[in-house]
Amino acid sequence: MSRSQDTAASELFAALYPALAGWCRRLTDDDGTAHEIAAEAFTRLWARWTKVEEPRGFLYVTAANLVRDHWRRLERERRALRRVAAEAAVAAARGADESGDPSVRLLVQSLPLRLRTPVLLYYYADLPVREVAVLTGRKEGTVKADLHAARELLRSKLGGHLDHTH
Repeated sequence: MSRSQDTAASELFAALYPALAGWCRRLTDDDGTAHEIAAEAFTRLWARWTKVEEPRGFLYVTAANLVRDHWRRLERERRALRRVAAEAAVAAARGADESGDPSVRLLVQSLPLRLRTPVLLYYYADLPVREVAVLTGRKEGTVKADLHAARELLRSKLGGHLDHTH
């Protein structure tokens, strides 16, 4: 960007960011998400700065698409959690989970959310690692590492009685 383009970009940001972030806030009902989306819209605008005829329109269309993606991701997560809850209810109704030890269920619930969510999706909802990665917004390698960390944590809490299968 040239110096004049940089000045124009700064002025545009100062003029439009508050309104765009406020609009995103009304659509997402979350301050942090709204600011992330507004910032991402500006980032995408800067990447195409010399090619965009109508920056304001570009920002709002981009933000609308990002908001839509946000809601789709949340809905996928809600569906997955409903599936997990249904699986857990079935397991509870049977009186035991896959390990046959109700204390495992309590230990899984005690895992940090970062580890608990992949464990529930992978072991209880029987989703493949690839799908767990999509649902949690993480890379497959990260999900595998989280599953390993969760197994190690559970194994240490159970005194080494948890096997590697599944």
